[in-house]
Amino acid sequence: MLISGVMTQRGKKLETVGFVALGCPKNAVDSEKMLGEIAQAGYVITDDAERADVVVINTCGFIAPAKAEALEAIRRMVECKRAGTVRRVIVAGCLPQRLGRELFGEAEGIDAIVGLARREEIARIIGKTLASKRPAAYLGRAEQAGEDRLAQRPEECLDVPDDRVRLRISPAHWAYLRISEGCNHRCSFCTIPAIRGRFRSKPRELVLAEAAELVSAGAVELNIIAQDTTYYGRDLRIKHALAVLLGELERIEGLKWIRLMYSYPAEIDGRLIDTIAGSKKIVHYIDVPVQHISTEILKSMRRPDTKEQIYGLIEKLRSVISDIALRTTLIAGFPGETDGQFEELLEFVKWAEFDALGCFKFYPESGTAAAEMPGQVPEQVKERRVEGLMLTQQKIAFAKNEMRMGTTMTCLVDSVDAQGTGKGRFYGQAPDIDSVCIIENCSAAPGRFVDTKVIGTKDYDLIVK
Repeated sequence: MLISGVMTQRGKKLETVGFVALGCPKNAVDSEKMLGEIAQAGYVITDDAERADVVVINTCGFIAPAKAEALEAIRRMVECKRAGTVRRVIVAGCLPQRLGRELFGEAEGIDAIVGLARREEIARIIGKTLASKRPAAYLGRAEQAGEDRLAQRPEECLDVPDDRVRLRISPAHWAYLRISEGCNHRCSFCTIPAIRGRFRSKPRELVLAEAAELVSAGAVELNIIAQDTTYYGRDLRIKHALAVLLGELERIEGLKWIRLMYSYPAEIDGRLIDTIAGSKKIVHYIDVPVQHISTEILKSMRRPDTKEQIYGLIEKLRSVISDIALRTTLIAGFPGETDGQFEELLEFVKWAEFDALGCFKFYPESGTAAAEMPGQVPEQVKERRVEGLMLTQQKIAFAKNEMRMGTTMTCLVDSVDAQGTGKGRFYGQAPDIDSVCIIENCSAAPGRFVDTKVIGTKDYDLIVK
């Protein structure tokens, strides 16, 4: 995503910064925070990144496709530098944190790499990079690392980030609210703990202050994010901390929707379910990344769940909150996954009838235990299994859409085009990742709620008026 801006100050040419934001919602928050720091320092953010004085690329490095996307963006900007339209290229975020100085060799021509611990220093680093022709690495905390030392240990970025004063990428009426950083789970396939360090809950006062800031800036929907939202407060030994926090967020005047993302199944308890069920603002939607259903595969993944527990959780959620929308994420082709275990997963998807589902083939990421496990599944088999799962989910999603024909729903308007066709979402659709409602003859502005009736479908989307 390219971030846009303007350039003028009494005819004086200002140094311009182009910004490319990649990755997940957690990365998006980091991008918005860096953009805020850049803007406050007086740099001008331009929408023409390929002709900026400095380009900052905030990267993801979680799995192979994310790394490939990041390297493609980096190399494109390095080519612009060689062509003389860009002066400096800075790479920030997860990929520098994961690769360190190796990143200089992956894409020659990078002027600086910036790790997660140095996010708040991005404006100062831009100034130093413009003034120097020597590539530099800013990876550990400055007081520990010096300016050019490789510091990839995750404990070197253990501060809980203060995400206030962001220059927002998302529309003004919805925002991500990050409540923690890092992860204590040691899933055998995941690189996140090695990149972002151990789990650290944000202090409740800081979360509430940020939420109030976002709402005062126009947000009517807050999407709660973390590596595992349901782990919130456990590192501080606070019981039912997430449920308590949600209750306090509800009291913010002007906030209409609260959405819970990235909720690990093992941590969803009765108190949290009852909190969602009894709330007027927490939408009946929960994102539960189960990853697999075979108990043997879950054990190999180092997940604490079992098949029986996951089935039981879904039954409980639907018995307490009858209209709940469930989203999940699955991994196909994990090492050792047999045809029988895949069929077990397929049957689970048919039974669960998720409202939304994302599926990824297993990637053997270096440094993870799963990359070295025996029984690696051939690529063609993995791809075939992903396709099978997604085709199964497609039938479920299309059938659910047909069942909604003629029903009424409240939609939050996200955008309206010149012809008066709007795009929005009902409570069962999260921004960016889920389907949308196409609103015919929409007279409401973005950020408004409208009452609509479902009159048709278009692939995964609903047509309403």
